Amino acid sequence: MIKAPTWELSRRTLSLERPQIMGILNVTPDSFSDGGRFFSLEAAVERARELEREGADIIDIGGESTRPNAPAVTLQEELGRVLPVIEALKGEISVPISIDTYKAGVARAACAAGAEIVNDVTGLMFDPEMAAVVAEADAGLVVMHTRGMPDSMQKDTGYGDLIADVKSYLAGSINLAKKAGLPEARIAIDPGLGFGKSVQGNLELIKRLEEFLPLGRPILVGPSRKSFIGAITGRDGGGRIFGTAAAVAMSIVHGATIVRVHDVAAMRDVAVMTRALM
Repeated sequence: MIKAPTWELSRRTLSLERPQIMGILNVTPDSFSDGGRFFSLEAAVERARELEREGADIIDIGGESTRPNAPAVTLQEELGRVLPVIEALKGEISVPISIDTYKAGVARAACAAGAEIVNDVTGLMFDPEMAAVVAEADAGLVVMHTRGMPDSMQKDTGYGDLIADVKSYLAGSINLAKKAGLPEARIAIDPGLGFGKSVQGNLELIKRLEEFLPLGRPILVGPSRKSFIGAITGRDGGGRIFGTAAAVAMSIVHGATIVRVHDVAAMRDVAVMTRALM
């Protein structure tokens, strides 16, 4: 019998036999789709409970918007947004918490408070201490490809060879994590839809996800409500649910085993049905 693929976290192992649903919880005033909706502690905690009820396998908490042209926030400001939420969720939810940050200081505090995954949109490339922090916490890790920080990443979306460039970047991130002492079984990879990519570049990544399988790590994708879907469908924000569903389905067909989404209940159905059809 072939063993189902897994992703090892600090306190549990997730089976990837069924695509895992990572529910997005932005505790920010300015995220592109839901900024401000869950900014208060009470709203954020209730949203986390709701995401779990809808079928989220992971709750991904972010305290700094990484939308294109988003301004940076300070370490203390980000900590003030995310730590109270993580601490309040102790005993409230049973699924693992992921911290969406590229700052080692935030990752360290979040893991100490109970987070089991660090989701670094810079693939360990921004903060030189991040790899060691994740290894010390023995946390799960998502390394994502980007080109520049949010305030500049969409200024250059041209590539000589998009797939080769993204693959090389992610291989470098994996090596940084392993050199810091993090077991490879803890690492997942994300090609970074919407981060330094054109509309056509995002479509190409989804269609060619299989080419990232030789890296040997689970593939996470985050197409949810993003601008490339709006550019194709002509829809804004929450109106991009069907476009997101198509992107999620095709991503799973081409090798994704974790999807990061806003609309958890709908995308769980999409993921389960897509897998059944496969």
